[in-house]
Amino acid sequence: MKLSAELRAFATRLGHEFSRPELLSRAVTHGSISGPMRDDNQRLEFLGDRVLGLVMAEALLEADRSATEGQIAPRFNALVRRETCAEVAREIEIGTVLRLGRSEMKSGGRRKEALLADAMEAVIAAVYLDAGFEAARNVVRRLWGERINRVEEDARDPKTALQEWAQARGEPPPAYAETGREGPDHAPVFTIEVRLASGASENATAGSKRQAEQAAAAALLKRVSE
Repeated sequence: MKLSAELRAFATRLGHEFSRPELLSRAVTHGSISGPMRDDNQRLEFLGDRVLGLVMAEALLEADRSATEGQIAPRFNALVRRETCAEVAREIEIGTVLRLGRSEMKSGGRRKEALLADAMEAVIAAVYLDAGFEAARNVVRRLWGERINRVEEDARDPKTALQEWAQARGEPPPAYAETGREGPDHAPVFTIEVRLASGASENATAGSKRQAEQAAAAALLKRVSE
């Protein structure tokens, strides 16, 4: 099969020329538009998650030969988590080539973090099936780039750090509450408040509850640490 002009341009951004273009076509096909004659990307997503994990595990062991498993695990999680995959997907504009059903199109599917992350993993699997592990590794290492080098700071989980800070002082875990929600259903913006038993609190706003919680925790941790 021949790729559309949009998919050819995307393959260029991806940095891989497909000998089996049908793999790329399937990788960007969401379940909302699949059918008997068109496979979706769910199976590729499953495989791509494993390929990405292996590439990142290999990269982290190579980057720090003295690190323990306990040190590597949070770095690994930071590199393969949904938010990171979606961030990379936005950089190469996967959303512009996603094939979606009408309902997903109307609900802003091209911008949804989960759909972008899933498609990113599916595309990695497509490269792997098309040209093997080395080709997939090269694509992933190039796209993730400096994230691998700066992962130490990205791996720090503010919610966990704030909870550990509170526990070390004999306080109960921080409490999180949604204090606001704005925007349309397909692109909501959440405001989250985090509060310590001492009364100290901070608020943060983001496009997902998890991101808002992390941002609020980071802000409060910075304030109480000072």
